[in-house]
Amino acid sequence: VQLQASGGGLVQPGGSLRLSCAASGRILRVNYMGWYRQAPGKQRELVAGINSGGTKTYADSVKGRFTISRDNAKNTGYLQMNSLKPEDTAVYYCNARVVVAGSSAPWYEYWGQGTLVTVSS
Repeated sequence: VQLQASGGGLVQPGGSLRLSCAASGRILRVNYMGWYRQAPGKQRELVAGINSGGTKTYADSVKGRFTISRDNAKNTGYLQMNSLKPEDTAVYYCNARVVVAGSSAPWYEYWGQGTLVTVSS
């Protein structure tokens, strides 16, 4: 199973970006998909998560500005980021807990490669 994240880039404060995370491989089901970020000199933190039932969680710092969603048919997750601030600058990583076909384990956890978001004028 692989996670491919995309959509990062340079944006001005107040702008928007949409991140995508596509999961591929022997996937029976993606139980959970989340987005984390890590700014220089800081620990990785959870930004948003969504489970298979559609329940969403957000960090307080992004509530009202970011929206997480998923397309179960495509095994793809999205993070719509609006009203971006300089403090949102970080490498964003997608994370997924996946039920793998042919495996006896209930699920495995995977990470995408990270995509850089830079918010600057």
